[in-house]
Amino acid sequence: MLFNSLKYFMFLPLVYLLFYLVGDRARWCVLLAASLLFYATLNVPYLLVVLVLVTITTYGFGIWLDKADSPKAKCILLWSGIAANVLILVIMKYLPFLSENLKYLSTLISLKTQIQPVKALVSIGVSYYVLQAVSYLSDIYLEIEKPERHFGSFALYMAFFPKLLQGPIERSGYLLPQLKKPYVFSYDNMRSGMILFAWGLMKKVVIADRFALMVNPVYDNVHACNGVQLLLATYFFALQIYFDFSGYTDMALGTAKMFNINLTNNFNNPYFATSIADFWRRWHISFSRWILDYIFKPLQMQWRYWKNWGIAAALLVTFGVSGLWHGASWGYMVWGVLHGAYMAIAVFCKPIQKRILATLNVNHKSVTYKIFNIIVVFNLVCFAWIFFRSKSIQDSYYIIASIFRSFTNANAFVFGDFITYDYSLIHQSLLLCTTLAYAITVFVVESNGVGFAMNKLLAQNTLKRQSVYMILLLSLLFLGIVDNTKFLYLQY
Repeated sequence: MLFNSLKYFMFLPLVYLLFYLVGDRARWCVLLAASLLFYATLNVPYLLVVLVLVTITTYGFGIWLDKADSPKAKCILLWSGIAANVLILVIMKYLPFLSENLKYLSTLISLKTQIQPVKALVSIGVSYYVLQAVSYLSDIYLEIEKPERHFGSFALYMAFFPKLLQGPIERSGYLLPQLKKPYVFSYDNMRSGMILFAWGLMKKVVIADRFALMVNPVYDNVHACNGVQLLLATYFFALQIYFDFSGYTDMALGTAKMFNINLTNNFNNPYFATSIADFWRRWHISFSRWILDYIFKPLQMQWRYWKNWGIAAALLVTFGVSGLWHGASWGYMVWGVLHGAYMAIAVFCKPIQKRILATLNVNHKSVTYKIFNIIVVFNLVCFAWIFFRSKSIQDSYYIIASIFRSFTNANAFVFGDFITYDYSLIHQSLLLCTTLAYAITVFVVESNGVGFAMNKLLAQNTLKRQSVYMILLLSLLFLGIVDNTKFLYLQY
């Protein structure tokens, strides 16, 4: 079931009621059973088998790692545990991609035996809990954390339903102690959780799903669209994916908050980043921290003697893996490598940039310079989103070429050309203006972070708070697209 579905609106109160009524010793059982039931509602039975397999494998290797009495044995156990989990992820997510490319390669070299493509499996959630499993084993190996001995608590750590499908990717040292803590009802946490859930729901069904109405018709048929349509659709997709994914995160954090559990906030105004590195400190934060700690830092240390070239190589590999993690296609790979290339180029250009700023006497702390950087970074991110959203590399090239061709046509930028489906110009203009107004409002409200905005709201008097609640409710009722639209990051 999805967070924006009627089933979930019925599921969550029932789970909380049962959780509240039982004693502390049984509460983990309620949450674990609810998490497995939540996953089972996807109606893909083998996903439950995969979750149980990853959980048992990781739990066992964690115990063995702690008992190992030599560095060599620990190293073997670590890589064996990681390999077992990665193999499960490869089987679930990458076999079709590998088989298609091997078939193409076998055709090129004229092999007699042709490799047949493998049918894709549903892998919702697998990428997230496999990464969580890898971080758990790595932290035990590095002696950052001790292994969890209680299998039920560990299984809940892996399967906790608010973060199961799309993260956040939680570290054991942060989440496990919260899952074990005795529960005491908190009115503040319940209220904050419900408001945060509603806020995330609004971002999803009022903003993201309406941007989708303007993005999908264009990207689903790029060859029928001109450069203006493709350019606007690319910018709108950047907004769509942010409000979709951050909306999910807010709903996940709100749900967990009702149980007195704090999950990692995945977003911090990423489109106000002043560099690509800053963007990744603000976008999908739990994932960016994961690739920083478990891929980039080890590679950087391994290649430290190459100096800047080693840093650049580590960035390219790290973000290449990031792209591949998002999906088994060359588009995702190019998207990831582009982000790595942006940062690798910045490593070499930083001294040059400093000299240019000094020569031009530009104050790098000025508001004007900050705004300039924000605009540049946002456009670089949007350029990379083209490869992320397109159906194929060929479509990506067509979109880029069409956009650049449109700049040579003085009459190209006519808003009416953006109409791509059976709505009038007035209707579509109102739709766009309303959606953009809500998007701008969210950016303003969250300018200092969701937590700051929440605390500021709760500090207001009753009339102001109730007014905000009413506006939020009316927005959901009259502007929300309630059709159980899937969250974009479910496929990654």
